[in-house]
Amino acid sequence: MSGIKEQVEEFSKNVEDVLDKVGQPLKPYIPAMSRLLIIATFLEDSMRIMMQWEDQRTFMEQSRHFPYGLSHLFLGLNVIVMLASSFGIVAKKQQTYAVYGLMGVIVAQAFGYGLIFDMSFFLRNLSVMGGLMMVLSETMVKRKQMFAALPQISETNRRMYLQLAGRILLIFLFIGSAFHGDWSLMRIAVSLLGLTACVMVAVGFKAKWSAMFLVLFLSVLNVFVNNFWSVQHSYYKRDFLRYDFFQSLSTVGGFLLLVSTGPGGLSYDEKKKEY
Repeated sequence: MSGIKEQVEEFSKNVEDVLDKVGQPLKPYIPAMSRLLIIATFLEDSMRIMMQWEDQRTFMEQSRHFPYGLSHLFLGLNVIVMLASSFGIVAKKQQTYAVYGLMGVIVAQAFGYGLIFDMSFFLRNLSVMGGLMMVLSETMVKRKQMFAALPQISETNRRMYLQLAGRILLIFLFIGSAFHGDWSLMRIAVSLLGLTACVMVAVGFKAKWSAMFLVLFLSVLNVFVNNFWSVQHSYYKRDFLRYDFFQSLSTVGGFLLLVSTGPGGLSYDEKKKEY
């Protein structure tokens, strides 16, 4: 039994070495690519609000009963915060405030658009928040405590907790998608494969490679399932699919950042290195 285990570990190590060599040229560009993908849904949403301003305003006033001036203020602040925060994340300027700003937008839109109890919206946005937490964890650096006698949480520990929370939140998009739609033998097989990778990401077991698998898997799935560009007969369906498409891109960006930064100290991979 131990012989089989050793063979599996040796095979796994060889695969990792090969993937490392193949992916080496892309490594310097992965952090920037992941950040662009993470903010994709916010850029798309801000453009949508500006291009559909009258429709958005009418919906807020008639369906959500916002007063005339408040509807303008709500939509305008959403656009400003999303654009400014997205720029901050890409340019690595005031990243902490930028992340908190985008998280605030997610919460504000959930209440403002009346989607707080929409399970699909809720799970998807949890995944987007997971990507934002990965960005936030990347900004954490180890600092010396000023008052050693006082109980404090170091930046290193905060980063580990943020990475753990980010890993767990990222998988909710796939979990929501796995149990939504018609079932077939192929769908069951695909769902089980994806859920296995999600569990591996959550516990931090072979986290980089399970995250890379989910990057490829979700990218292909996103193109085939949320192909909004092929919908011409329904304006609302195209809008809905486009929203899902860019949210999935943001989640892919979160997984890609996980590939770049690693799972953090609170993971099986890191604990195994200690022994």
